[in-house]
Amino acid sequence: MAEIVAGIGVPHTPFFPQLVAKEGPQCETAQLFRAVEEHLYAVKPDVLVIFDSDHLNTFFFDNLPVFCIGVTDRTEGPSDNPPAMPHYVVPVSEALAGHVRTKGVGDGFDLAMTQEFQVDHSVLVPLHFLTPTMQLPIVPVFINGIVPPLPLTKRCFALGQAVRRAIEAWPGPERVAVLASGSFSLEVAGPNAPGNQFAGPPDPGWADTVLNCLSRTATNELLEQATQERMLAAGNVAGELLNWVALLGVIGERRPRFLEPQREHGHAYGVWRWD
Repeated sequence: MAEIVAGIGVPHTPFFPQLVAKEGPQCETAQLFRAVEEHLYAVKPDVLVIFDSDHLNTFFFDNLPVFCIGVTDRTEGPSDNPPAMPHYVVPVSEALAGHVRTKGVGDGFDLAMTQEFQVDHSVLVPLHFLTPTMQLPIVPVFINGIVPPLPLTKRCFALGQAVRRAIEAWPGPERVAVLASGSFSLEVAGPNAPGNQFAGPPDPGWADTVLNCLSRTATNELLEQATQERMLAAGNVAGELLNWVALLGVIGERRPRFLEPQREHGHAYGVWRWD
């Protein structure tokens, strides 16, 4: 039977590869990703399930699923060309992805499927830092956290629970880590970006609230507070929090082993381990 060994949450800020290339391995961002990477390698996963919100690169308004799973043998990208990012070919665990989709549909989730797709920085920035050799096959689970109407927070939590059950029902021996990609407060190219910047967190206080709930395992409190209105008030892509909420559905009542914010960016780095 497959075994879940860790949950991980990280940001995917597209300029981070360029920043780390410029500032070096001792900068804060590099150290935070390295700390998460050390936890990831310590649990020796065979597969990485990723909860992600595509940025209208894999999907667009003419075909925009609320929930979707990529079921194929490989993908590539980044499709949006962030600075200082190599082009990667990423293996996908096609059989496990198909199994998770089938079980999810059986649990009442109308999961769309995509078989020909590329991925953007929201998948590849985390992988660039955590698995740069692309040795781990992934299972991409896309959640629309960008374009209203957003799915209900409690529904995303339930999706995480369904993904956990599907993984636990997989007959293979794989050790599975689950990753959430995204920010808590972030406005990109919108009127609420602070200080006339192109991007930034308009509501660091909301990011603090999310972080406080994560640190206390106050999941029900977070689910009640994280309404669509509250998330969008924290930025036009702050619905990426839904990826972390789905991760919480996998984690259950576990407390984080590692949880560190970058408050000036409105996001955090977190690790939950089963050992």
